[in-house]
Amino acid sequence: MKLESPIKRRKSRQIMVGNVPVGGDAPIAVQSMTNTETCDVNATVAQIEALQLAGADIVRVSVPSMDAAEAFGKIRQRVSLPLVADIHFDHKIALRVAELGVDCLRINPGNIGREDRVSAVIQAARDRGIPMRIGVNAGSLGKDLQRKYGEPTADALVESAMRHVDILDRYDFQDFKVSLKASEVFMTVDAYRKIAGQIEQPLHLGITEAGGFRSGTVKSSVGLGMLLMDGIGDTIRVSLAADPVQEIKVGFDILKSLRLRSHGINFVACPSCSRQNFDVIQTMNDLEARLEDINVPLDVAIIGCIVNGPGEAKVADLGLTGGSPKNLFYAAGKPDQKLDNATLTDDLERLIREEAARRKEREESIIAKSGQ
Repeated sequence: MKLESPIKRRKSRQIMVGNVPVGGDAPIAVQSMTNTETCDVNATVAQIEALQLAGADIVRVSVPSMDAAEAFGKIRQRVSLPLVADIHFDHKIALRVAELGVDCLRINPGNIGREDRVSAVIQAARDRGIPMRIGVNAGSLGKDLQRKYGEPTADALVESAMRHVDILDRYDFQDFKVSLKASEVFMTVDAYRKIAGQIEQPLHLGITEAGGFRSGTVKSSVGLGMLLMDGIGDTIRVSLAADPVQEIKVGFDILKSLRLRSHGINFVACPSCSRQNFDVIQTMNDLEARLEDINVPLDVAIIGCIVNGPGEAKVADLGLTGGSPKNLFYAAGKPDQKLDNATLTDDLERLIREEAARRKEREESIIAKSGQ
């Protein structure tokens, strides 16, 4: 069942992060951040490659020192994904990674120091066509804002961000995106809604320090979902105290649920009950684990009995309805064959992979013909 998303996205200026368009009518980009020691080049490259395999569009890398900047240059040479360098305090690090091929500079102009240093970073970015990301976090607001507001608030986040925007405006630098993150959902949502009407630049969404895998996923889904439903957001990062690969998976799941991106398999599965004719939960766990590598968009319904099974299977690309003595498998909305419980998971994996391969082949054929 392929339906267009009813969400009308906020119009924003488009920038390029490497070869990935951000803003405008470009797809919402999904990104994560490495948590390896940046100076450990091999470990960081391996993590970036794992994120790429999961579908990441952009990866951010922390660059806290000049040694890390040199390591960043080596990392840049070994990976193909666009890389954002996360830099604080030392403008010389920003200048160095600009020389080494960074795709975006994540800075806080307020902690870079004197205006001549900020100006030097802006000029380096302009000369090399590098966009910036202004990142404001509730946990690191300026002391004067802390005194003014007493505690982090949405208005404090917006005021902090607009101060930085004003700096870039003074130098007529417009290729940037903005993030305003807090760990509190309502504060974050309020801040993004307020700034969305004040600037034309893309907005990078996230609930910062959201928590562990389960609680962070829920908090991020609620907060990002509220903003995305409003049409706000051009890139997203789900911040989890977990393997960064999980951030990419959850990010795509959020976008898929809102029909804003198609990536990998969209499973429709019943929670199971005593009517089930096969073990739905175990089957789903096995399929999700086995089919993580498939990036082709595909709707697959796994329903344990005939109450809702036929209806869901008919609107999915592939579907399974529990039945006795055998289960009924659907392809393109029509009954295709019967599958036995004894080999059910193996059979489903094979059939799903075959369909994914056919779709990928068709997609590559269309791309090849369009390029002729």
